[in-house]
Amino acid sequence: MAVGKNIWTYFNGNWQQGNLAVMGAADHGMWLGTLVFDGARQFEGVTPDLDSHCQRINQSAVAMGLKATVTTENMVEIALEGLKNLPVGTPAYIRPMYWSTESGPAIVDADAESTQFCLCIEDLPMPPADASTTLGTTSFVRPTLQTAMVNTKAACLYPHNARMLREVNNRGFKNAIVCDSHGNVAESATSNLVMVRDGEVFTPVPNGTFLNGITRQRITTLLSADGFKVHETTLGMEDFRQADEVFLTGNATKITPVSQIEDKNYQTGPVARRSRELYWDWALSS
Repeated sequence: MAVGKNIWTYFNGNWQQGNLAVMGAADHGMWLGTLVFDGARQFEGVTPDLDSHCQRINQSAVAMGLKATVTTENMVEIALEGLKNLPVGTPAYIRPMYWSTESGPAIVDADAESTQFCLCIEDLPMPPADASTTLGTTSFVRPTLQTAMVNTKAACLYPHNARMLREVNNRGFKNAIVCDSHGNVAESATSNLVMVRDGEVFTPVPNGTFLNGITRQRITTLLSADGFKVHETTLGMEDFRQADEVFLTGNATKITPVSQIEDKNYQTGPVARRSRELYWDWALSS
């Protein structure tokens, strides 16, 4: 299912309009899940960190056992060319993907030489500046590298995230706050987490159970340069209960304040607002 209504798909060297059929029923990536993707954004005429997202999908492809067949530079060029198909100023989601069509020697592994590439661009509005979300706890935990491909942005990981969301949605929350197997807070079901206490910024240290998000890295770097003390550290649920403010960072929505975690309420605080200002100023000027 597409996220937008106006879709353009790049496949086999050409752009075509629509949700193009690019995968066969017997393709290895179809029935054994060897598909990786990434997501970048266009808004207000800019595509912040597009090169970093294109670089990361190539890293994901190699980690999945695929072949990165498109250079970062060429992928950026393809994306920018595709964005011209949308009306000027359209906010968009940019999603490059790799998957395998053939099996390797062990059948369940991918034949790297069969790697396919496509790139979808879809219109997707940015959420309003005052949007917020709520988080509930989940009984599911983030896997480790020993149990899942957590060093990639792999499609096969997302059904696990989806059951977290179903669990908390059934309890009235919009997203989940997720721990690792040791009980340390890792991220939400869809985005990285940041909390603020006494004017200082804290975010779970990447420990091999979740991706160190590109938007997360950008925002913490901007906050640090703006004079905030930023700590990457081990955090528990009690730390978040004692926080003055909490917000999410991620490509799709950039910065989303959290208004509630279980029975604890939060206001949209000055650090979340400053993060948004810093990110937009950087994106529009770079």
